[in-house]
Amino acid sequence: MADTPDFHAELDTTGLYCPEPIMLMHNKVRDMGAGEVLKVIASDPATTRDVPKFCQFLGHELIHRQELDGSYLYFIRLG
Repeated sequence: MADTPDFHAELDTTGLYCPEPIMLMHNKVRDMGAGEVLKVIASDPATTRDVPKFCQFLGHELIHRQELDGSYLYFIRLG
């Protein structure tokens, strides 16, 4: 996947369902700085709704997302 952005940290929430992926994202971004990029891997279709809302609510930028074989990839630049 050469077309995906560079990232500073990765969070794999495969197998977890709402609200766990978002809770783990909250914990992960606490340890990161503004401008850093978090890669999130998820299997829960609810993340297609929850991740953009997470970004909007907290002032982060969803710079890339894709669905791949039942998995969802998100790249979030921290605000």
